[in-house]
Amino acid sequence: MSDVAGRVSVSVRPHPRGGGPTATGGGTDSSMPTSGPLVDRYGRVHDDVRVSVTDRCNLRCVYCMPEKGMTFQPRAALLSFEEIVRVAVVARDLGVTSLRLTGGEPLVRKDLVTLVARLSALGFRDLSLTTNATLLAPLAAPLAAAGLRRVNISCDSLRPERFAAIRRRGELATVLSAMQAAERAGLTPLKVNVVLLRGENDDEVLDFAQFARTTGRIVRFIEFMPLDAQGEWDPARLVPGREIHDRIHARWPLRAIDVGSVAPAERFAFVDGHGEIGLISSVTQPFCGTCNRLRLTADGAIRNCLFSDDEVTLRDQMRAGASDETLALAFRRAVWAKFPGHAINEPEFLRPTRSMSMIGG
Repeated sequence: MSDVAGRVSVSVRPHPRGGGPTATGGGTDSSMPTSGPLVDRYGRVHDDVRVSVTDRCNLRCVYCMPEKGMTFQPRAALLSFEEIVRVAVVARDLGVTSLRLTGGEPLVRKDLVTLVARLSALGFRDLSLTTNATLLAPLAAPLAAAGLRRVNISCDSLRPERFAAIRRRGELATVLSAMQAAERAGLTPLKVNVVLLRGENDDEVLDFAQFARTTGRIVRFIEFMPLDAQGEWDPARLVPGREIHDRIHARWPLRAIDVGSVAPAERFAFVDGHGEIGLISSVTQPFCGTCNRLRLTADGAIRNCLFSDDEVTLRDQMRAGASDETLALAFRRAVWAKFPGHAINEPEFLRPTRSMSMIGG
């Protein structure tokens, strides 16, 4: 069945807890390729890696982390910059062309500009960062000078009191100022990520659409997802991407942008030429069939899906003296073990045991 942008639904089956020998690195399927691109059993080529540099965050957003009682990894458990760069080199040599730095909040990691410079020197086609922007303004120019290409900034309300309620910390004015600093530094196109919650901020859909039209920033609406730290996930709080599209389209007509990419966001331009929005409908319109992403957690595990607990640890292998060839094989095993879809809408679905801040966005 096709949706408003022509995306095709795919049949999926749930991830098991744990996984088989290929997921854990304890065996090799004879049909798994040992050369060429990082391809899985379903023909998906993986060339995008999200690198979490920390599980810590200076906010406590209601859809991501509990307000109190969060336990973070010991600092010694996190990958060092040298280890991150080594993994990035292995990934690059396996055909990965895009890196995105995430967290937690990546800007709370000390000396992040140094890491960006080292990763930029490796020659990736795209090097970007997702941030809550509370610390971005003074770092925007140094990050750009170090080689960062662009940023995605999270902002869930354009109303100061509501922003504070959803984020539990921080101020809207700081984030809006950081957007301007990012643009002055050339970290564009600037994307603004909005998680909509029914009855909490979904009455701002048109406000954010107007924001996209007047600022030229790409506003991307993200569906509320069932991740561990949220407690009892209630699908009634989810605002479907199709509904968001229809509400905006009724006010300002939209047209789909077909760029032939595997990006998670469906892109729409305003027909009158004033800006663009995106829809990331991970729950109601999964893009699993074209997923090209892997995640590297802050403590050094490869995850082949945000919603799977299958992990392959690179940290332990590196610290035990593993060769780059061994790390490359671990990448291949992780990709080969990937399931066709996340199965959020299936009865067998089990939410990840790690929170989003621990996995990386």
